[in-house]
Amino acid sequence: MWENLQILFSAPIFNVQLVLNGLMVGAVFALIGYGLALVWGVTSIKNLAQGDFVMAGGYGAYLFSKHGINPLYAILPTALVMFVLGWILYRLIVRRVIQLDLFTSLLATFGLAIVVEQALNLAFGPDVRTARSGLPEIQMLGNTVTVSWIKLVSFGLCVLLAIAMVLYMKKSRMGQAIRATAQDPRAARVLGVNTDRVYALTFSINAAICGAAGALIAMIWVIQPFYGIAYSVRAFVIVTAAGLGNLPGVILTALGLGVVEQYSGFILGAQLQQATVVTLLLVILVWRQVLLFRQRKALQ
Repeated sequence: MWENLQILFSAPIFNVQLVLNGLMVGAVFALIGYGLALVWGVTSIKNLAQGDFVMAGGYGAYLFSKHGINPLYAILPTALVMFVLGWILYRLIVRRVIQLDLFTSLLATFGLAIVVEQALNLAFGPDVRTARSGLPEIQMLGNTVTVSWIKLVSFGLCVLLAIAMVLYMKKSRMGQAIRATAQDPRAARVLGVNTDRVYALTFSINAAICGAAGALIAMIWVIQPFYGIAYSVRAFVIVTAAGLGNLPGVILTALGLGVVEQYSGFILGAQLQQATVVTLLLVILVWRQVLLFRQRKALQ
């Protein structure tokens, strides 16, 4: 660990590489986190299958690459397939627990996560897979900093998708209905909003976002049926730190998490990189509890 710290201080160019990698990675995390924040804020469902939806999307890109098609072309069809899958899963499972207590909804989405994991394992096996985009790498600053084109493309697509979602939520009639339902479902129903349809659409949009993020992840890293939990934890860290309905906060937190992960992986080693994310989640939860305690004490 100390040797790696010395490298960062003696060769500052490594910091540039880590920060760039972290920002590129964080953009994909922002997509996953925003999808979770959307479902959590509108339906009050804490979707424990979030990361498994991401893995399902990754295997969509892998199937395209396996048949000789550039996986970049898989992003849109994978998102559409995941949208339909999200709608079906909502009708079969989520709508039955949406009005029940927190424990029941957590148990339902946890069971859903296990089903998706095992389905992917049966279909593709437990080995890690990747989808090669065929895009080259860029050498910068005298060939000391390397950035792959696929990460730049992913960053750009994440920005475009975030802008599109903001415009959809603010300008479209359904987007306004989603926002109204998130603020007060009962009042929205009184005003004629079909909240059940809003819930179904929200869950489906989240699945589509996860599908697109998974396709990007399959091209940047590797996918495996049981890797979903890692992305679920990251999403919960982002949403818990940023808060619900705070898209700028989600983006900034996701970018920061990406940079922190890159530094922890370089300094502590790849085997402790995920432990850093879990530690951050615990710290944020404790911090939130302290803030709530102070607010209660102030009200008293």
